[in-house]
Amino acid sequence: MAGGIQAPYRDVIVATELTRSYRGAPPAVERLSLTIRQGEIFALLGPNGAGKTTTLRMLSALIQPTGGHVEVLGIDTRDPHRIDEIHNSLGILPEVAGLYESLTAYRNLQFFGRLHGLSDSTIYERSRDLLSSFEIWERRDEKVETFSKGMKQKVAVVRAMLHDPPCLILDEPVSGLDPEAAKTLRDFILDQRRQGKTIVLSTHNLDDADRLSDRVAILRSRLLALDTPARLKERLFDRVVAVELARPDAGAVEIARAAGAQGAQLEGRRLILDLPDAETTLPELNARLVYAGYRIVYVQPVVRTLEEVYLKLLESEGGAGG
Repeated sequence: MAGGIQAPYRDVIVATELTRSYRGAPPAVERLSLTIRQGEIFALLGPNGAGKTTTLRMLSALIQPTGGHVEVLGIDTRDPHRIDEIHNSLGILPEVAGLYESLTAYRNLQFFGRLHGLSDSTIYERSRDLLSSFEIWERRDEKVETFSKGMKQKVAVVRAMLHDPPCLILDEPVSGLDPEAAKTLRDFILDQRRQGKTIVLSTHNLDDADRLSDRVAILRSRLLALDTPARLKERLFDRVVAVELARPDAGAVEIARAAGAQGAQLEGRRLILDLPDAETTLPELNARLVYAGYRIVYVQPVVRTLEEVYLKLLESEGGAGG
């Protein structure tokens, strides 16, 4: 059944109290609950051993949880009679490409396309369009064993997309790609979202997660945080503003503190301020600085990164080790 479930579900994946334990070891994933919506890019972040790959495998019905449950497009993954239906609705890119090395790129795609019930003509058209988007259509008849790691990754992404599933599950999608190829894949992911596809990805590339994701979940066996990158930054950090002064000195720091800044320090010509209520405090602070004779060159927010959020959350859990 190419394309899988076609019903218009708003919630594509719903995980409830999801747990996966292995004998003699602490739970790899513990009581994880989350909902992934139609048409969003959802990133799973966490150090090595945090349970990201285990989570992706449970979400895609490749392994079963030892506790809790998952629904994909309204179907419980524990229903053995509908596993094929679920798998046809997902495009899965595992951490290891898993291609047949002795076959050509096209023969690999033909093999997997037939498993999804696609006709040879559909396989050809989809392969041509997708391989061309990664600029490797001309190499379709070369054996995969001759390809670089990055090229194998491109073929594996095409394989995941071949049956046109409504949801993509990508484990480290830019792994092994050079900067140009990584940009091509990022653009491809954004284009898929514009077409209404849902993308779930696990990545160690926090810059990619920051730029691409609508929401991120930070894991360390259990869920540490789930929100948009912007709201996570707002929650974990005070509002930080930089005021560049023409001739700064220590007096500007004292003025800032008197005006209500929770923190103030000079970094070169910049006065770095912690202003939780910047809309109220900043106009008054600027007026006091000008009144005291300081010339303001510019005022701008200091933008926090998702990496800073990630590290702060892991530090609060007892260190950021992998």
